[in-house]
Amino acid sequence: MTAKPAHVTFDITGMTCASCSARIEKVLSRQPGVSDARVNLALERADIDGDSLDPATLADAIARAGFGAVLRRDDFAAHREADEAQAASRRAEERQTLVRLVISAALTLPIVIGMLPMMTGLGEAWISPLWQAVLATGVMAVSGSRFWREATGALRGGSANMAVLVSLGTGVAYLWSMWVMLSGWADPHAGHGSDMASHLHFEAAAVVLTLIMLGKYLETRAKSGAAGALRALGRLQPDTAEQKTADGAVRTIPVEQLVAGDTILIRPGARVAADGVILTGQSSLDEAMVTGESMLVARGPGDLVITGTTNTDGVLEVEVRAVGADTRLARMTRLVEEAQSGHAPVQKLVDRISAVFVPVILVIALATLAGWMLAGSDFETAMVASVAVLVIACPCALGLATPTALVAGTGAAAKAGILIRDIETLERATDIRAIAFDKTGTLTMGAPEVSWLYPVGGVSDTDLLRLAAALETASEHPLGRAIVSRAQADGVRVLPATAIRAIPGRGLEGMHEGATLRVGSERFLIEAGIDTSRAGAVTAPEGSGTLAWVAADDRLLGVIGLADQIRPHASQALADLSARGLATIMLTGDNEAAARTIAREANVSDVRAGLLPGEKLDAIRELAKSTGGHVAFVGDGLNDAPALAAANLGIAMAGGADAAREAAAITLMRPDLRLVAAALDVAAKTRRTIRQNLGWAFVYNLIGIPLAAFGILPPVFAGAAMAFSSVSVVTNSALMARWKPNFPKD
Repeated sequence: MTAKPAHVTFDITGMTCASCSARIEKVLSRQPGVSDARVNLALERADIDGDSLDPATLADAIARAGFGAVLRRDDFAAHREADEAQAASRRAEERQTLVRLVISAALTLPIVIGMLPMMTGLGEAWISPLWQAVLATGVMAVSGSRFWREATGALRGGSANMAVLVSLGTGVAYLWSMWVMLSGWADPHAGHGSDMASHLHFEAAAVVLTLIMLGKYLETRAKSGAAGALRALGRLQPDTAEQKTADGAVRTIPVEQLVAGDTILIRPGARVAADGVILTGQSSLDEAMVTGESMLVARGPGDLVITGTTNTDGVLEVEVRAVGADTRLARMTRLVEEAQSGHAPVQKLVDRISAVFVPVILVIALATLAGWMLAGSDFETAMVASVAVLVIACPCALGLATPTALVAGTGAAAKAGILIRDIETLERATDIRAIAFDKTGTLTMGAPEVSWLYPVGGVSDTDLLRLAAALETASEHPLGRAIVSRAQADGVRVLPATAIRAIPGRGLEGMHEGATLRVGSERFLIEAGIDTSRAGAVTAPEGSGTLAWVAADDRLLGVIGLADQIRPHASQALADLSARGLATIMLTGDNEAAARTIAREANVSDVRAGLLPGEKLDAIRELAKSTGGHVAFVGDGLNDAPALAAANLGIAMAGGADAAREAAAITLMRPDLRLVAAALDVAAKTRRTIRQNLGWAFVYNLIGIPLAAFGILPPVFAGAAMAFSSVSVVTNSALMARWKPNFPKD
């Protein structure tokens, strides 16, 4: 029996405004097993979470609501195909909208020109009522039919959307004018009689539809641009790869057939087909689209390569480590998708308003009609005012305000090498008051080297290095790798220890040559009952940094000094954060002297050294209390995962441990600490754009609807205002897509 999924994604067709997305969310939330349903109007996508979901049942529910639903499969290749299909569909819709717009404009222009003298009070209309009717009928058939179809689908599904308002408004104006002409209010063959012309509103119906179609076309183009970053990521994955077989032959296969352990060739100009490690060859890679790094990066044997990056010169032979959905590109794409499908806290208010918006507008339009007639006006005057109310009320702007800004902001961040997990992360990132940093691998390069050896008790340098390396062969920690590398470079023969176990935050211990070996901090050895005073007052040479203490059973063997370089731009990055009024703190398990040396170089204002992982976690909780819950933590290692998860905002370096990236809310795709401030900037700008959009949408309706109801705003201007509202919101969001980190010059 096939297991039912706990998460389902559909591409949705037929949505036109916030009322549509709110309707689908409401329908989905009522389905069995659904715990959460999020519908993104800008991405035209529904994400559903729950227990044992049935995609067929969910698709049927969406169809009954009047919309189309296409299930997205889980694998990366299928996602890419779905994105391409959706992009093709949007291009087709854009072309169709443009054709409708051009034809409608061509039919509307003669009506406007012909009615211009009468509208400006300079004379009678130049166009006969019959020609107005013919041309307006053409506009209704070309553009009006689209809104009638959408309105019918919505009403059949039990909801009302923007298309209902447009169809009602323009339909009433058109049918009234047609009735006036055909009823013989005035002689329809009188040609240019001002009596009839003054009672016809063909131009209102035609102009409103044309302007709204213009708004739809501009909106479609702007939405397409805002979502460009996600589509660009999908296009980075090559379709084929050159696989090197066991007999040395090279064959071209689909990337879906690659498995971990395969060997592939990456020729100059080709994109890397899978994550892997270079076996042979030297080259420079363009990693801009994946990590945001604008400069070419030199890569050689032993270096990692990332799917989607471009090889610029040499031929590389690469051993595949991850393919398909397991690649960094796929994980990055998933993170961006998840962030873009979220709802901002303020969106909950918008959703509640959108759910009742169209019914409320219909009531206001009827009240306007009744109010004018009770005030003694004729039906025509009352009708024109109510039509204006129907036309100007646009829930599109409300529905597009949040998702378009979110899509553009997270997309721009991804281009710069900043992956934002969800909308809540954007909210939290704008209120940070203090940022704590791990040291090794975060503030420093994470590639230390042995700088000096200090054996005691007659132990030789070689034996000190050999015994320490015997334990560290099992370690993935940068300090352990440095000790092993030094032993290999010195030609020291190392036999791995046995029964090795890691003591978090302290070091390693294991059995070797009949003795219990320990390598770690001085605190680790003291807790094991080892006298470290035999080393005397160890004075580390300048820049040696971290000290690794080595012991066998209860006897101290010596101390190894390791040096690590501070990351480029670290000092500049932290100075920038301090200039913004943010407190900067270093939390490290390293010794006090090494920590303070790095802190001085990096411009860190506060240092807390010698911390175990649990103590680092306690420090984050303490900082959260002192800042009112506004602390961020930047780390990269496995032991940083608890602190990253506990911080109000966890920021992980992409080159670090998987556990760190999973625990973090933001991942920096390249080890440039200036991206920390950039992440805060893009979060603030995205939230600001969302609020600007929502402010404009609310103010527009609060001002426009009363003006229309009181007859101050005629239907033609109401239609123009409606189109302008949606376009302005989407354009404001599209500007967000141009955001780039503002790094000061070195």
